[in-house]
Amino acid sequence: MNRCWQDHCRQTIMIRSIFLFLDRTYVLQNSLLPSIWDTGLELFRTHIVSDSGVQSRTVEGILEQIERERNGETVDRSLLRSLLGMLSDLQVYKDSFEQRFLTETTRLYAAEGQRLMQDRDVPEYLHHVARRLEEENDRVISYLDQSTQKPLIAAVEKQLLGEHMTAILQKGLRTLLDESRECELTLLYELFNKVKSGLTALLQSWREYIKSSGGEIVSSPEKDKEMVQELLDFKDKMDLVSQRCFQRNDTFINAMKEAFENFINKRPNKPAELIAKYVDSKLRAGNKEATEEELERILDKIMIIFRFIHGKDVFEAFYKKDLAKRLLVGKSASVDAEKSMLSKLKHECGAAFTSKLEGMFKDMELSKDVMIQFKQYMQNQTDPSNIELTVNILTMGYWPSYIPMDVHLPAEMVKLQEVFKLFYLGKHSGRKLQWQPTLGHAVLKTEFKEGKKELQVSLFQTLVLLIFNEADECSVEEIRTATGIEDGELKRTLQSLACGKARVLNKTPRGKEVEDADRFHFNSDFRHKLFRIKINQIQMKETVEEQVSTTERVFQDRQYQIDAAVVRIMKMRKTLSHNLLVSELYNQLKFPVKPADLKKRIESLIDRDYMERDKENANQYHYVA
Repeated sequence: MNRCWQDHCRQTIMIRSIFLFLDRTYVLQNSLLPSIWDTGLELFRTHIVSDSGVQSRTVEGILEQIERERNGETVDRSLLRSLLGMLSDLQVYKDSFEQRFLTETTRLYAAEGQRLMQDRDVPEYLHHVARRLEEENDRVISYLDQSTQKPLIAAVEKQLLGEHMTAILQKGLRTLLDESRECELTLLYELFNKVKSGLTALLQSWREYIKSSGGEIVSSPEKDKEMVQELLDFKDKMDLVSQRCFQRNDTFINAMKEAFENFINKRPNKPAELIAKYVDSKLRAGNKEATEEELERILDKIMIIFRFIHGKDVFEAFYKKDLAKRLLVGKSASVDAEKSMLSKLKHECGAAFTSKLEGMFKDMELSKDVMIQFKQYMQNQTDPSNIELTVNILTMGYWPSYIPMDVHLPAEMVKLQEVFKLFYLGKHSGRKLQWQPTLGHAVLKTEFKEGKKELQVSLFQTLVLLIFNEADECSVEEIRTATGIEDGELKRTLQSLACGKARVLNKTPRGKEVEDADRFHFNSDFRHKLFRIKINQIQMKETVEEQVSTTERVFQDRQYQIDAAVVRIMKMRKTLSHNLLVSELYNQLKFPVKPADLKKRIESLIDRDYMERDKENANQYHYVA
């Protein structure tokens, strides 16, 4: 066929050359006459190609060659180019060839897609699809007509991708994301971008993946210790995927934020509390691993996670409690980092959120000034004390509330407290000082056989150790009577002095726990390489009560906020239906609430005569001025 066509073209060109004058003048002047070349094509079409037998055998032959090539055999591309060019020139390409070619293509790839989805794993399948698309594009360039490109590529994409989207996502997306296979994820995104609704399906699966993986991190209490670190790592991983593989597509980034917000709030309060504790661990002096820049980066990442949390007041309560400990015990790693964290919170939640926390810093700075004045005051006293006193004056409203505890202080301490009280109240009349022995600490000078040492201890440890100035040996009961420290605290204090690393007291019988029958005596053989030794108070693991009381406090605050919001809305609207009031409240409140809680608060306000129910319509409320 090709030889016949080539001969015909050669001979037509020869005839046209002989009759060039005829072709260029006479034919051009008569618009109804075809040129010699067109006449030649017309003759070839009528007598040869229009013959159904010849046409079908030629097209069959071409299709067979293409199928062979698709199966990996080498074929004569120039032959195909020539014959398909012939069909184009004769204007029968679309009718005689293209339709059948596209039908065959669809059939072939439909079968191939089914087969490979069964046999291969997803990454391998994706690479195969990309290779097939490349081959088909190459075919268009090499021998097919340009007009075939669009329908051809669309057919391949539909059969290899469109038909299997759900299967590909179900079978492979989780593995690709778990293993962070960037190359395949990029390919997946690019391929799905070509198929109708491909990105929508990918987006949906990506959102589901984040919700389920994140949900696993947040919802298992046994993983609470690692939760925040795991959340940060997971967020980093997902950020990387959205930037490198999903071309920073905003829809994907927003879906990720939405999914994070969804799973992190599935478990109320706990993530907020743990984030506060994580920040505490990073801002504490013991945190050696981070430089200033790294710390700043960690805090920025924490803020991103913090943004997703609905109950930010829970975070504030725990953060405040930890900040207080850091400031009072001087355990803060860096004031700059503390201030930086505060400004981030202020930027995120507004000045009202951080006003109390800023107040705590202000108190610490004011206390320093007061102490400078107090030292000068002490120098002018006729009866100077040999104890040096440092006091932190804390404004009640800013700091967490501490349970006041009455203990028996030595006379010198009590006297010094009175001196300070006189000095302070002389400067600020109308204020009330309440001492907090639980937060105090002291430095004691001690003589052991090895020589003099200084012990840095808590106030409770101080009171226990001072007893041994008078007595060589004491029972737990005697120490309790002498110091007035309550039982649980006392046992923990004795444990830290007699059972820890630095044992300045000896206990009989020996053991890790302190029992009522135990006796204690001073350990004069105590040795230590340092001159000043810090004896850590055995911290109660943040007790369940402490945790519950912090959460209770938050809950109490929320009640007040709901009440205030209801009154505010009713005062403005005067009359409102229940549903409208509830929807207004949802808009105004910054923490999650259940409709039942709102109902309770509304009932309580009705009982307290802030508002009343309509006589006719129980669902309508009126504001009572």
